[in-house]
Amino acid sequence: MAGNSKRAGAVRKAGSKKGAQVGTGGHSRKALQGKGPTPKAEDRTYHPAHERKLAAERRAAAAGRRPGGRTAGRKAAGSTEVVTGRNAVLEALRAEMPVEGIYLATHLDADDRTQEILEIAHTRSLPMFEASRLDLDKITEGAVHQGVAMKVPPYDYKDADDLLDAAAEAGEPPLIVALDNITDPRNLGAVLRSAGAFGAHGVLVPERRAAGVTASAWKVSAGAAARVPVARATNLARELGELKKSGCFVVGLDAGGDMQVGELAYATDPLVLVIGSEGKGLSRLVREACDAIVSIPIATTTESLNAAVAAGITLYEVAKQRSTPAG
Repeated sequence: MAGNSKRAGAVRKAGSKKGAQVGTGGHSRKALQGKGPTPKAEDRTYHPAHERKLAAERRAAAAGRRPGGRTAGRKAAGSTEVVTGRNAVLEALRAEMPVEGIYLATHLDADDRTQEILEIAHTRSLPMFEASRLDLDKITEGAVHQGVAMKVPPYDYKDADDLLDAAAEAGEPPLIVALDNITDPRNLGAVLRSAGAFGAHGVLVPERRAAGVTASAWKVSAGAAARVPVARATNLARELGELKKSGCFVVGLDAGGDMQVGELAYATDPLVLVIGSEGKGLSRLVREACDAIVSIPIATTTESLNAAVAAGITLYEVAKQRSTPAG
């Protein structure tokens, strides 16, 4: 046996009775005690399978990182989301949201909405399942479903380098919208819609304490979430610094800016627009990472603009400057 050349109970004590012994009696009972289930080969440190397991783990860790040690972070942590109710499912399908499966109750009372759901599902060859009311209650965790539910896969987030690559492939100077302190997914959806309308190459959001691409964001985006990639940053201020190293100018949108949005510098250069929340604005570290701060002139009776509205105005101004011939 590996690691122990002498079996327990094999050495006879001094002064013990010599001669043949019948059976084991009690002197080697310990040797007969079980040692538990045999570990898997990959969990035995001396087994070749263990080394293969460690090598596989090292390869998996290496595959998750980009050259230079930056984490790729493409896949979002999270579980499948469930959209419930006839109106919600229909709106999600109209917005071209990705689908894992559509669940319809047995003996469902059809109406115009369910008919359109079936038509879209057939056109897109989406997986459909018949389920009992009890099963639908379990799938939706007790939410009101009206006999219709849809499972949506977790969103596949990109990283900031992917947004730069998209601009390079299009032969255009990068235009990225970064969101700071935006926690409402509907605001994110509206920003995605403006980003798609005015030619942005993607949206960058913090990984924590920020809105993600949920069903709500997807529906508000009116399909833009399918066309405009969203990247996540572990630390937004640090990621902005990396984008500056890549040649981008970083311009924050906040009150008390250095210039008005109509005078926006860098509009035709590689540009990152940073939008803060309506209440908090830009956080201190993010503001310090900006090359300039611009403001939107508004009536004195209005304290601030919604983040999505501000993003749309600023993106329009950038698009206008980029479409104007130089000189």
